[in-house]
Amino acid sequence: MTTLAATLPRTAPRTRLLGASLSWWLLIAPAAILMLAFYAFPLAEVLWISFTEPEPGLANYQRLLASPALQRVWMTTLRICVITTAITLVAGYVVAYALVSAPPRLQRWMFVCVLLPLWISVLVRAFAWVTLLRSQGVVNQALLGLGLIDQPLRLIWNEFGIAVGMVHYMIPYAVLPLYASMRDIDPRLVPAARGLGATRLEAFRRVFLPLTKPGIVAATVLVFIFSLGFYVTPAILGGGRTLMVAEYIKLQILDLIRWGVGTMMASTLLAAVVLVLAIFARIVDFRRLFGSRH
Repeated sequence: MTTLAATLPRTAPRTRLLGASLSWWLLIAPAAILMLAFYAFPLAEVLWISFTEPEPGLANYQRLLASPALQRVWMTTLRICVITTAITLVAGYVVAYALVSAPPRLQRWMFVCVLLPLWISVLVRAFAWVTLLRSQGVVNQALLGLGLIDQPLRLIWNEFGIAVGMVHYMIPYAVLPLYASMRDIDPRLVPAARGLGATRLEAFRRVFLPLTKPGIVAATVLVFIFSLGFYVTPAILGGGRTLMVAEYIKLQILDLIRWGVGTMMASTLLAAVVLVLAIFARIVDFRRLFGSRH
C-alpha cells in the first residue's frame, strides 16, 4: 500500500500530461493534414518541376543568371515593390497618426474610410484607376482643361500606373499595424519631452518615432511581401508592357506552356519572400512584434 501510494502522485500527472498532449495532437491533426495536402505538397511539386522540366538539371536556374529578360523582370518587380513600400509606409504613417490623434467619433469614420477599399474587389479598383489615369481619363482631362498640360500624360500602362494602384491597395495593410503600435504609446511622453525643452520635431524624432518601430517593421514586411506576388493590379495597369514576376509566371505557364521556367520563377519568388522574412527576423523579434509576451 505504501509503495502504491508513493507511485500514484508521480504517475497520475504524467498520465494526464500524455492525455492532454494526445488531445492537442488530435485537434491540430485535421489542419496539419490539410496544410500538407493543399500547401506543402503543391509547393514541393512546383520545386520538383522547376528541376525536371524540360529535362532534369539546373538549366532553368542557370537561365535566370544568363537571361537579361528574366533579370529585367526581377529588377522591375523589386523596383516597383520598393517604391510602393516606401510611399505606402509614409502615407500609412500619416494616416495612422491622424487616427490616433482624432476624437473617437471622427476616428470611427476615418476607420471606415481606411477599411472601405478592402471591401471592394481589387479588379473593380484597378479598372477605376484605368478610368482615372487613361489618356481620356478624368485626371488628364482636368489638367488639359486647366491649361497645365498641352497633351495627355502617360499615367498608365507603365510603372507609374502600377505603383499608384498598388499603393492604393496596400494603404490599409500599413495603417493597421502602425495604428496598433501608436495606440500603445503613452500620450504623455511627447508633451513631457516638449516640457524638457525639445522642439516639436525633436520630440517626434527622438521619442515618438522610435516607439513606433515595431509598427513600421510590421507594415514594411506586410506591404513588401504582398507587393512581390501581386498580380491583378500590375496586369491591368501595366497593360502587358510592364511585367512583374507574378504576371510573368502566368505568361510562362498558361500562355507559353513553359512549365520549367514558370515554376523556376515561382520558386525564386518563394525564396525571395523567405529571404525577406529572414532579414527582418534579424532586425526585430517577430514574436514580440506580433504580440507575444514571452
